Amino acid sequence: MNIEPVYIDYVIFPLAILAAAFIVSRVIRYFLKRFVRKMSASMKLDPTKYNFLMNAMNFIILIVAIMVIFYHIPELKQYGVGIFASAGVLAAIVGFASQSAFSNIVSGIFIVLFKPFSVGDHISLSGGNMGEVEDITLRHTVIKNYENRRIVIPNSIISNDTIVNSSLNEDKTCMHIVFGISYDSDIDLATKIIQEEASKHPSMLDNRSAEDKKEGKDTIIVRLVNFGDSSVNLRAYVWAEDPMVGFVMKCDLHKSIKKRFDDEGIEIPFPYRTIVYKDQKQKPQAV
Repeated sequence: MNIEPVYIDYVIFPLAILAAAFIVSRVIRYFLKRFVRKMSASMKLDPTKYNFLMNAMNFIILIVAIMVIFYHIPELKQYGVGIFASAGVLAAIVGFASQSAFSNIVSGIFIVLFKPFSVGDHISLSGGNMGEVEDITLRHTVIKNYENRRIVIPNSIISNDTIVNSSLNEDKTCMHIVFGISYDSDIDLATKIIQEEASKHPSMLDNRSAEDKKEGKDTIIVRLVNFGDSSVNLRAYVWAEDPMVGFVMKCDLHKSIKKRFDDEGIEIPFPYRTIVYKDQKQKPQAV
């Protein structure tokens, strides 16, 4: 009996398959770790959150290697078919039950790859949620809103939503300061007051180009945007370095411009209601 082919089939081949699987898993783990480390640095994430991806990759490679060994050895092939058939049914059940979790993982990977937002960005969603992105995991995104509360949104939902990113490419933002003045008020005076108050605010950012400055264009642009039922509506475009600074500046300007309007006779109209009291009918006097 020649035992050499048996030795090769039953010992050398399985060991070679396991060694190849080990080498492949180490190579994939090396490149995946480099990729995750690079993405984590740019996204400001903790790379340890992606360790399960590496472990899952090692597990898949090991399963494939065992399947190859079972199918190569005739004595094990029959048992392997039954084992892997049962495992396939179990995997199908588990996969169906975890579709939502898998969808969140895939969406999380897409967020990391395509970067619609990063940690630290100020975003707002179509549902009204807004705030600073505090954390991004493969399952969910955490947003810290302006009430210091955390909004946890599954990645599959946020990736399908319309996102307004105030920090993408640059942080500076244009705040719209809107005032309605009465039709009897002086529009030029109101425009001048708005420009003066906005120009002297310490958070105001001069966004004019070098050409605009050379031509002497106004730092603060104020436009008459429309005519209301009882007001002429003015809108000023005031720039700030980021949305949070801009929000505080906008609140300050609402206060200071309102005071200047009061001091200089610019009326901000409000609804008037006329209430009529009917006199009680007088009863006829007895003769």
